[in-house]
Amino acid sequence: EKIGVVLAGSSFYDGLNVRQIASVMEQMYPQFSGGEFLKLCGRFGLPGDKKLREFSTGMSAKLKLLTAISHNPRLLILDEPTAGLDPKGRDEILDQIAYLHQQRDMTVILVSHSMEDIAKYADRLIVMNKGQVLYNDRPKMVFSHYQELEQIGLAAPQVTYIMHDLKEKGFDVKVTATTVAEAAEEIMQAVQARRGRKE
Repeated sequence: EKIGVVLAGSSFYDGLNVRQIASVMEQMYPQFSGGEFLKLCGRFGLPGDKKLREFSTGMSAKLKLLTAISHNPRLLILDEPTAGLDPKGRDEILDQIAYLHQQRDMTVILVSHSMEDIAKYADRLIVMNKGQVLYNDRPKMVFSHYQELEQIGLAAPQVTYIMHDLKEKGFDVKVTATTVAEAAEEIMQAVQARRGRKE
């Protein structure tokens, strides 16, 4: 009851609808809030009476997440929760997870191959290869080893490569920027500093 799980490839019987799932979950989990679940489903555009076989990939991903969080778990384990989603759907899911993490003091374990998502949302990053932990640190510190990550088939966020390229071209930027917002701020400061020197 204290753990919520979203597994890649898992799904409900596709002949059910959202209201039926709420009823089943209330019987399985005493703390499952059917009312909150249905309210969240409405907020995320999931119709209560539509059969799951008619759901899009994005709708199914949202449903799995909302089912996993509606019994107020202390730990949420997510295995590629945004696989197959468009950027808007991915951001909606991850923003909701970040909100829950802050508002409910919920621990979230996110398994993902999207380093952009990890850079934006994770406080800590564990990189594993062949069952061994290679890195266990803040994302900025792990992504500073981007060349080593490439050797095991992982890439750092695109921003990491851009910042290193700018540094090599003489721009005074910090290469530790890992999100678009951080990079934009660094680049703006570097451009302003160059203009200031020219004036």
